[in-house]
Amino acid sequence: MSVIQRIRDKGAWIVFAIIALALIAFILQDGVRRGGSGFSSNSVLGKVNGQNIERVDFEQKLLMYGKGQQREQLIGQLWNQEVSTLIMKQEFDKLGLSISQKELNEIIFGERSPLKREFTDPQTGIFDVEKAKQAFAQIKKSKNSEQQAGIIEAYIEPAILQALNDKYQAMLQQSLYVPKWMIEKQQADNNLVSAVSFVYVPYSAVSDSTIKVSDDDILNYAKKHKKEYEREEETRTISFVSFSASASAADSSATKNQLYLLKSEFSSTSDIPSFFAKNATESPFYDSYVSKKEIKQKSIDSIIKVPAGGIYGPYVDGNNFVLARVVGVKQIPDSVKVRHILISTHQQDQNSGTLARVREDSAARKIMDTVEAEIKSGKNFDSVCAKFSDDGNKNKGGVYDFFASARMVPTFNDFSFNKPVGSKGVIQTEFGFHYVEVLAQKGSGPGYKIAYLSKPIIVSNETDAAANNAASQFAGTSRNKKQFDDNAAKLNKLSIPSGEIKENDFTISGLGESRQLVRWVYEHSAGDVNDQPIRIGDKYIVSIISSVIKPGLPPAQVIRPAIESIVRNQKKAKQIIENKFKGNTLEALAISTGSTLQKSDSLLFTNPFIPGVGNDSKFSGTAFNASNKGKVTEPVAGTSGVFALRVENIGAKANSTQTPESIRQAALQSQRMAIYRGSEALRKSSAVKDYRSKFY
Repeated sequence: MSVIQRIRDKGAWIVFAIIALALIAFILQDGVRRGGSGFSSNSVLGKVNGQNIERVDFEQKLLMYGKGQQREQLIGQLWNQEVSTLIMKQEFDKLGLSISQKELNEIIFGERSPLKREFTDPQTGIFDVEKAKQAFAQIKKSKNSEQQAGIIEAYIEPAILQALNDKYQAMLQQSLYVPKWMIEKQQADNNLVSAVSFVYVPYSAVSDSTIKVSDDDILNYAKKHKKEYEREEETRTISFVSFSASASAADSSATKNQLYLLKSEFSSTSDIPSFFAKNATESPFYDSYVSKKEIKQKSIDSIIKVPAGGIYGPYVDGNNFVLARVVGVKQIPDSVKVRHILISTHQQDQNSGTLARVREDSAARKIMDTVEAEIKSGKNFDSVCAKFSDDGNKNKGGVYDFFASARMVPTFNDFSFNKPVGSKGVIQTEFGFHYVEVLAQKGSGPGYKIAYLSKPIIVSNETDAAANNAASQFAGTSRNKKQFDDNAAKLNKLSIPSGEIKENDFTISGLGESRQLVRWVYEHSAGDVNDQPIRIGDKYIVSIISSVIKPGLPPAQVIRPAIESIVRNQKKAKQIIENKFKGNTLEALAISTGSTLQKSDSLLFTNPFIPGVGNDSKFSGTAFNASNKGKVTEPVAGTSGVFALRVENIGAKANSTQTPESIRQAALQSQRMAIYRGSEALRKSSAVKDYRSKFY
């Protein structure tokens, strides 16, 4: 549990505020232009322009931002965030940007305060600045460095960085400028209308099969456009063969037979929760009634045909065999509206999902007695709710608007759906005591209470060992590419190519998550086969490293998919121009190319779509070039074909709706977008050293 969560769970918001504000003294003493960390470690995760990213700091942030399944995704996200933050801090320092003590005071106590939630009066919703300042007067007594560090990381530093970034962005915004001549030129261009005559031959007139594109052709094109195709980091590819370790028919039978042995006891037990405590199930028992449309279980149509007390199954649902017992059937509303007041005894930890006690039952019961007494005395429900309730909807009168069955814990669901409208009462759930009033109900239909005894189909040791042995045998006899492919063919298995794999990836295209395999790929060389098969999901994988793509221009086969059609069209254009465009007039060119002479009388500069051609920047650029007026141009290789044209006239459309101000604003917006993309340019120009693969 994080430092911040532990403090909140104690329920002492004023203590939290005191600790949080303790850092202000720390920041004011240390200066507000921060450039390091309170921690130190010899494990350097990376460097940005020579400045370290320490692994200890990084790990602490990972713990703060998320756990479990999110960790792998968070590593990449947090790394990018840390690199960007360091780059921007370095830019702030270069420009001399800082936060004064007065500005810091405004950050802490102003409208954008990071502590606003902790000091907002729950009754009024107003940020109580005076209480915050009073608490600040007491903070110097706090010496808990762990809590200080947690609050700095979560609240103070982000607020300071945001303030510095606001200054940085404001400085850039103030530099934006659009000169008058540019506006006038743009307005004149936007009003242009061109009339042209042209001859056009599409590239599709030449069959693709007649044009050969060599690796040299690909590389020559890539060299001329290095910025588009150069890679900043190394990537690798593999080919892999998989051996299934999923459950066999014998494994499925074993699980099915296990349920048959339990079926009689499951059918006769009068204490289902105790039965499940003794015989584990993958589907927890929801001890309340649920409308059919809210039941997402497979085979529900067959299950509900069973009379109350009967059992359906075993049947297969995903990777489980299931017995479904219909405990009861009754009519219930389709949806209900209630209001309630919660006096908590337990709260759920957002990270772990576990319940932590926050108040003894006896203390909660006493508060609930007061709640009941005030309501019975005629006090307004909304005001009593706002005063006492621990639920998140306390300021909305504790109302849960119409909700379907199974949305609440069973006891709450029972009261809401089983009691008539107007019912009021106190119930106890795992979260505490609830004063509940049923306000309205809609619709009606059968509700079902069903218990599911669900057992996973477990892969036996024999099945797993057989798959592992087969994969190991394949790996042992496949020591090079030829052996790998030949052995795969003998086993009638596909050798599947992966996408490009980066050193810090956690997933591989076609395989899913496998950091272990990624690490192996980068610890070995092209042509290597992994001796020990790697388990991914329900498969054992044997792979061969098929390519190592170094930084810079990749090999032709890697970039061919992106370039081949471009180079092929260039070759087609050359062939069309040399073989078909003969003559000095458009009429002669139409005859020589076997095409027709076409016209476009109203080609707009702002929307240069040409019927039969499409949007082609070279065509429109040629069509609005005044020097081409009355002359037949040389053949031009466009986006989708070759053309030659003659400009008949270039004029202006009347009554343009674009004003100089609208043009200026559009140009400024374009410049603003360029500013927002500036962080990418800063990153590309920075020296970033990434050592994550040594640790993760």
